[in-house]
Amino acid sequence: MLNDDELMRYSRQLLLPQLDVQGQLRLKGSQVLIVGAGGLGCPVALYLGGAGVGKLVIADDDTVELPNLQRQVAFRHTDLGRAKAECLAEQVRATNPEIEVDALTCRLAGEAMIEQVRGADVVVDCTDNFTTRFAINRACVGAGVPLVSGAAIRGEGQVSVFDSRQSDTPCYQCLYPETGDEALSCSEAGVIGPLVGLIGACQAMETIKVMTGVGEPLTGRLLLLDAWRMDWREMKLARDPACPICSG
Repeated sequence: MLNDDELMRYSRQLLLPQLDVQGQLRLKGSQVLIVGAGGLGCPVALYLGGAGVGKLVIADDDTVELPNLQRQVAFRHTDLGRAKAECLAEQVRATNPEIEVDALTCRLAGEAMIEQVRGADVVVDCTDNFTTRFAINRACVGAGVPLVSGAAIRGEGQVSVFDSRQSDTPCYQCLYPETGDEALSCSEAGVIGPLVGLIGACQAMETIKVMTGVGEPLTGRLLLLDAWRMDWREMKLARDPACPICSG
């Protein structure tokens, strides 16, 4: 059950008829794996921690650098040189001591990736390279764990939900076949700071929807944002019958 402090802390959410106490209890009993503690991972972790997700696992092997401070809002100048995962975990704990937050300062791959995905109720992909995204997708499909995917570069962003528990829905690799071509990173192409906040907030919202069963997640849909025009578009996604990950 919720204690008195939790009832007060989450009172604005508890007022929502869609969520109510039962939805809050679902959040409290959930575990979320956040892969990437950068521009997307910061708002995702802070919002999910504030919302009362029972356990967050934050994985990132990078350290805080000066150019990060333009958009990675959980970090301060005094954090330079420190592990991003640990700094972000500290910020979340400081915001909400009612929840558990674990920091993994290694790059998840292979069996370590599979193990962490299996322990999660939802995985949030906040990474910036296709190699890791494909690995996360494979692990999520194999474990039957929903994946909330986001990306942001320059002034464009996108969000989607891939849930292999639902029949005839696509996985991430149905959208982006593994061609071996790597996309440009933010350090190469640039990114405007508020964009990652917008996309990260959307990822946090989608994660809450998936965990509570409230609303309609972006499963089978891709939300696209042109931040320079503040133009949101939606595309329907179909499952690729030849996808090597989810069509077998």
